[in-house]
Amino acid sequence: MTLWLYRLAFLPVLLLSAPYYLWRMRKRGGYGRHFGDRFGAIQRVPCKRPGSRRLWIQAVSVGELLAIGPLLERLAEKADLEIVLTTTTSTGFKLAEERYARLAIAIGYFPIDAWLFSARAWRHIRPDLVVLAEGEWWPEHFAQARRRRVPILSINGRLSDRSFRRMRRLKGIIRALFGSVSHILASCEQDRQRFCNVGFRPDQVTTTGNLKLDLTLPTPDPHEVEELRRTLGFPQRERVLLGSSTWPGEERALIGALRALRERGVASRLLLVPRHAERRGEIVPELERSGFTFHVRSKGPCQGVVDILLADTTGELRRLTQVADLVFVGKSLPPHHEGQTPIEAAAMGKPLLFGPVMSNFRPIARDLVAGNAARVVKSEQELVTAVVELAENAPFRREMADAAQRWHRANLGALDRTVAFIGQQLASRDGRRV
Repeated sequence: MTLWLYRLAFLPVLLLSAPYYLWRMRKRGGYGRHFGDRFGAIQRVPCKRPGSRRLWIQAVSVGELLAIGPLLERLAEKADLEIVLTTTTSTGFKLAEERYARLAIAIGYFPIDAWLFSARAWRHIRPDLVVLAEGEWWPEHFAQARRRRVPILSINGRLSDRSFRRMRRLKGIIRALFGSVSHILASCEQDRQRFCNVGFRPDQVTTTGNLKLDLTLPTPDPHEVEELRRTLGFPQRERVLLGSSTWPGEERALIGALRALRERGVASRLLLVPRHAERRGEIVPELERSGFTFHVRSKGPCQGVVDILLADTTGELRRLTQVADLVFVGKSLPPHHEGQTPIEAAAMGKPLLFGPVMSNFRPIARDLVAGNAARVVKSEQELVTAVVELAENAPFRREMADAAQRWHRANLGALDRTVAFIGQQLASRDGRRV
C-alpha cells in the first residue's frame, strides 16, 4: 500500500517541481546529452557476457564518484565482473566519462524514480547486484530490485542529522519502502546506530569505515606543484589560504582573512574553490569590491600574479589542495552547519579550520579536533584570528599537518572491507567468489 501511494503521488509532484529542476539543470548546464537516460532509455548497455556478473553502481555526483574511484579500480580487475555506472548530475557524468570509461561497460544517468522509467532502466541493465553510494534511496528503485530478487547493497552509508531526524519520524514508512535492502555498510559506528534506530535490523548494518579515507594520493612532485602555483598566479614561497568547497558568505570571510594577513605583513594569497562552480556570477562582484587582484580559472592559466584565484572548475579540488598551507572547510561557518568533507585535505597533511557543527562529518570533525589536526572557528572574526595565528606560526602548522596524516593512516581499511563484502554478496548469488 505504501509503495502504491508513492507511485500515485510521484508523477504529480514531479510535474509540479519540474520547472524548478529544469531551471537548475539549465543553470548548471551539460544535461542535454543522453537526456533519455532519465526516462530509462539507457541504450548504451551491451548484452551481458556469458558467465559474467553485472554490478549496477549509482553515485550521485562528483564527491561520491571520487570516493568510489579506488573501489571501481579494484572491482574492474575481476575479469568476470561487468560494471554499469550511473550518476545524477551533469558534473558527475562528465567526471565519470573522463575517469572511469575504461572501468565500466556503460555510463549513464540514473532514471527518474517513476515506475515506467525505473522498470525500463532495469530491463536494459539487468544487474546481479545493485550498489548505492552513500544516500541514494529511491522507493521505486528498491521495488524493482525486490521484484527481480536482486540484492541492494548501500556502501559508505551515513545519515546526516537532518536525514536521521526525518527518517526516525517516518520509521514505519522507511521500513516498508527500504526494509528489503540486503545490507548497509556504515561509514562509522554512529551511522550504524542511526540506521538501526530508524528501523533497520542490526544484522542488516555493518560498520566498514569511510571509503573516502582510502583515497589514493600521489606523492606531490615539487616541480609540478611549482608549475601549478604559477598557473594560479601565486608566487613561490608565499602562504596560500584555501577555501575548500565554500558556500555563500564564506568567500567574504576569507577575503577578510587575506586582508588581515596583508595588514600583518604576511606574504599570502587566497585560493577559492566554491562548492558549486556556477556561483562564479555572485562571487566575482565580491572580488571586484574587495580591491584585490584576481583571476577566474575557467578563463585559462593566469598570465601574471594575482591576490586571489577563483577556481570555478569541477573535479580539481584534490589537485589544487596541494598548493595550500592552510585550509578552511566550507559550508561550516554560521549560518551554514552541515560542512563539506575535510578528508582529502587532512590526508594531504593540511592544517584545517572549520565551523562549529559540521553535522555531515561530525565524527570525523570531532576526531580531527581531538587529535589537534583541526581547529573550530565559530564566526568570521574567529576565522580571521585563527588564520593569522596559524599563518604566523609555522611549527604549529607542522604539528597540525602531522596530526592530520596520523589520523588518516589510523583510519584506513574501508576499501578492503567493502570489496570483500561485495564479493560475499555475489558469491551468495551463484556460489562463486569475485
